[in-house]
Amino acid sequence: MSRSPRKTAKKSTKKSAKKADDQSAGRSAGKAAKTARGKWAEDASSQAVDSPQNPARGTAPETQSSKAKSSKTQLSETQPPKTQPSKTSPPGTRLPVEPAALAGLLGPYRITNGSDFRIGDHNPGDTGGLDLEKDHARDLLDRGVAALSAIQERLFANNRWSVLLVFQAMDAAGKDGTIKHVMSGINPQGCQVHAFKAPSSEELDHDFLWRTHQRLPERGRIGIFNRSYYEEVLVVRVHQEMLDRQNLPPRLVTKSIWDDRLRDIRHHERYLARNGMLILKFFLNVSKDEQKKRLLQRIDDPAKNWKFESKDVDERTYWKAYMHAYEEAIRATASNFAPWYVIPADNKWFTRLAVMGAVVTELSKLGVDFPKIDDADLHKLLGFRERLVAD
Repeated sequence: MSRSPRKTAKKSTKKSAKKADDQSAGRSAGKAAKTARGKWAEDASSQAVDSPQNPARGTAPETQSSKAKSSKTQLSETQPPKTQPSKTSPPGTRLPVEPAALAGLLGPYRITNGSDFRIGDHNPGDTGGLDLEKDHARDLLDRGVAALSAIQERLFANNRWSVLLVFQAMDAAGKDGTIKHVMSGINPQGCQVHAFKAPSSEELDHDFLWRTHQRLPERGRIGIFNRSYYEEVLVVRVHQEMLDRQNLPPRLVTKSIWDDRLRDIRHHERYLARNGMLILKFFLNVSKDEQKKRLLQRIDDPAKNWKFESKDVDERTYWKAYMHAYEEAIRATASNFAPWYVIPADNKWFTRLAVMGAVVTELSKLGVDFPKIDDADLHKLLGFRERLVAD
């Protein structure tokens, strides 16, 4: 926005000084990406990894500990000194959080090397040190939705990259609500949501990746999988009798079938990444106690009765087996080209903010912009403009 000529020189000087201070405090993340995301992820470039989505970075993959340290450093640089969180800060400390700071909070949740991953090391009730009022969290989410909408418009027009967002979680972890709130500003033309339930007889007669492969997003689109091909190494692993319905040759059903499928998934994701697909996977990590609370709400609240399914209660008896299956899946398939985000899910407001921050940050790294036209096409456009003006 241009300054009004009626502003005094004194006010102009103050604004210029303030602008200079703001620019020096921000992190440069590339002109195109910064324009697309506004203030949401100015620190994103410092989290960049050497991956197909970001081939120009050329940096070695970070370890989990170094990323966590980097995240804390970024957060501290975006906060006023007198309100910085410290090791001695009591729980519930209120922080004057700005959207750009959220990018710095994501490091501990982003898994690209699963060799040392343990679900027990991730607290479902974690909020990254934040304690926000409901209105403040809503405002941050709305600003994130606006940033994502701007990026999606460029993604659609650019028509080079596609994006796949995979959501996995235990029942009542909040997948539907997170998808609804985070993607609320997306143009439906450029977004597709697919919820994968129990496979049909036709799907069972194909390989386990077949049904999801049919639903992958085209270039320029964002595809969302509400559950996915990971069900084949999660629920099928917990309930191995389901393998019988897949009509596999008996000699192929060995003790190594889960490791084999996990390798297949990793290779599948590598293939998609090499063909221009950004893959982001989210495990919404809800605690067993919080799940119980939400299931009881579905029973006690008439407006939520329709959400309740008896199998959700039955599946709780397999909690330990499911946690083992998730842990093995994340260990085997976390990578630079298809990272996992293990998002705490006991507090819905934080789950939604964290997912939003991750999506905006990762899409911003693509640096997509509106297509440029050459001089010849520009000359043609100007000719059409002259005709329209004269009409």
